[in-house]
Amino acid sequence: MPPSATQKSAAKNNADTPSTSASEVEGQENEWKFRAPYKIHSNKKDASKNGEKGGGEEREEREDEEQFKAIYEGGCHCGKVRYQLGRERPLASKFCHCGTCQRIHGAPFQHAAIFHKEDINFLKGHHDLQWYDSSEKTTRHKLPCKVSCAYCGSWIMDEGRNMILLFPGLINFKDGEERKKFLPECHMFYENRVVDINDGLPKWSGMQGKSDLIADSPVEAVKKRKREVEEEEREERAKRRGGDEGGEGDEDMDGEK
Repeated sequence: MPPSATQKSAAKNNADTPSTSASEVEGQENEWKFRAPYKIHSNKKDASKNGEKGGGEEREEREDEEQFKAIYEGGCHCGKVRYQLGRERPLASKFCHCGTCQRIHGAPFQHAAIFHKEDINFLKGHHDLQWYDSSEKTTRHKLPCKVSCAYCGSWIMDEGRNMILLFPGLINFKDGEERKKFLPECHMFYENRVVDINDGLPKWSGMQGKSDLIADSPVEAVKKRKREVEEEEREERAKRRGGDEGGEGDEDMDGEK
């Protein structure tokens, strides 16, 4: 849905610089700025200040924006990009050792925490981002892509079609208890590791749940994966048998015709 006039006005008012022009918020090429994860939620002070001027539709829109409940805050190295998170725990948290993550982050692995796009609210700098599509090696905003601060280059997140992968190192945790909620549950692409990490977590040779468990993966996790693979193989054999029987039946029917 295209942004409303109220949203465009709010974008101009909430911009980091007073020189924000219509060309920066108008047009189809700017509609991403009004969709999750880049949609900005007004705070109560701004909403009450403008509350009497708008009609019922505008008030309803502002009331919806006010519902964002911030639990964490984070941002880039230079501070030009700041955001809030409204979910206490990520949907999943993983270490990825794939070659792309290693090269782009210049690190042995990437720590990614998965959230819904609606779980993030940018406080500033959401219009000062740059993208990188690692599959085509372009800087177009083409999903999935990596998102970084255009000034200091800090990687902010990976934006997918439905989810975002945030990097916990950018979050300002108040204490160890908050940090524990982001602990990783497994390693992926561990065969490509630069360093051994003997932490007892499940270690997948490739994608989680779609590859083999290796190294010091927990014994129970390895057994569970073995059972899953055996079940998948049984289902595949059953499908093949069903397909063969169906094919023969089709030939008989064609013969009768």
